[in-house]
Amino acid sequence: MIAALRARLPEPGPRVLLGVGDDAAITAPEGVTATSVDAIVEGVHFRRESMPLDAIGRRALAAALSDLAAMGAEPGEAYIVLGVPEDLDEAGCLELLEGAEALAARTATALVGGDISRSAVLFVSMTVVGHAPDAESLVTRGGANAGDVVAVTGELGGAAAALRLLEGAASGGVPDDLALALRARQLDPQPRLSEGRALAASGATAMIDVSDGLGADAGHIAAESGVRLEIDLATIPLQPGVREVAMATREDPLELAAGGGEDYELLCCLPEGSVDPARAAVADVGGSLTVIGNCVPGEGGGVKLSAPSGRELRVRGYDQLTRRRQS
Repeated sequence: MIAALRARLPEPGPRVLLGVGDDAAITAPEGVTATSVDAIVEGVHFRRESMPLDAIGRRALAAALSDLAAMGAEPGEAYIVLGVPEDLDEAGCLELLEGAEALAARTATALVGGDISRSAVLFVSMTVVGHAPDAESLVTRGGANAGDVVAVTGELGGAAAALRLLEGAASGGVPDDLALALRARQLDPQPRLSEGRALAASGATAMIDVSDGLGADAGHIAAESGVRLEIDLATIPLQPGVREVAMATREDPLELAAGGGEDYELLCCLPEGSVDPARAAVADVGGSLTVIGNCVPGEGGGVKLSAPSGRELRVRGYDQLTRRRQS
């Protein structure tokens, strides 16, 4: 299987001196690197009954690359660890890896190594390495200041709505074209790599990808930066179809979008004077940027999510260890 995969891979970029086929890869990076590890596990993050194998491969790589996007890094190399259960044959493994390979090609990411092991359940672990000229070019979660504005790329709620469609909880009531676009947020997520670099170059002070939910991920920025984020949920950009799914499942669409997660959009903080240049820079790479709130003084961090009615919502993010929604 490794030989079959190796034969399919394109030649890596100039930073990779030795890729798949030896005991270790050899790379020659310039500047600084940003490294992230992400894993998805059957029964926790996906079900094979509702997610094709190639989509599992794409999603595993997308989730990892989204962390690089949140740092403003350029994607470089990826290393895959695949845990193979007894009921998955070689053809199935290759189908999964083909999905990752397709996204790698679209994002100029070189697949240069990894490992394969027998496992009780299917899992995919991705290690990705990104690059930047210097450490100051990268954005962390901890740089937001009181007075900064809070903004988000793209649209929210699509992945959570898609999960309900894939699990059959929202059948009917959603036009076919909207349902197709929603399902793509689960089956073919797109890491916002170009948007991340544009925001970093435009002066973003803090950034995170929206993977655990808007409320939970805003809380990470607040905690690391020592500020309070106040977000007006009436301003968040909902993906078309989210309201229809929420109506079918009798949920609040804003709570669905703020707590659902896995949209892999970028939540960022910017000095007020940087908003218009940042919006223009993101538009130049085909994205969009919406201001949704502000950073205010708050030594203990924290997030305030205000509904259009004026009441404060307490949405819950996903805790990977307990596998429960948490406040």
